[in-house]
Amino acid sequence: MRTAWVIVLIAGGALPARAQVPTAARPPAVDTTPHRARPLNYFARSLLIPGWGQASLHRRLTAGLFIGFEGLALGMALKSSTELHYVQQTDSATAVSKRAERQDWIVLLAFNHLFSGLEAYVSAQLFDFPPDLRIRVFPGPRPGVGISIGLPH
Repeated sequence: MRTAWVIVLIAGGALPARAQVPTAARPPAVDTTPHRARPLNYFARSLLIPGWGQASLHRRLTAGLFIGFEGLALGMALKSSTELHYVQQTDSATAVSKRAERQDWIVLLAFNHLFSGLEAYVSAQLFDFPPDLRIRVFPGPRPGVGISIGLPH
């Protein structure tokens, strides 16, 4: 009986433990962590072309709004610039107001680029936030409002 236990202990000790297996024999570790978006990357994209960062984050409506406002502001800046050129050729007194109008549209273009970049940055930060946020009214004698957030498990 004693001999059988000795044989079992020796045979069990002869096998390498899991930590002793060489790294070449181990299977490669699988990265299961979700890849987060780099916020500064999306900020730079939308700062360069408004709506690009939002489109990359699959936020099509927001991207469309920024692109639409960019087109409107750019068109109005070009229109006011053309009108300013015409007014300066005719020596009209409205040149000062046309110059101010052109500057206003150029400032709006700059703000559109900045706000688009900031919005893309925040969207990239909140990319993995659960989207199913719901607000509902509680029934009962004293109705109230509740917020439920679905969390993955």
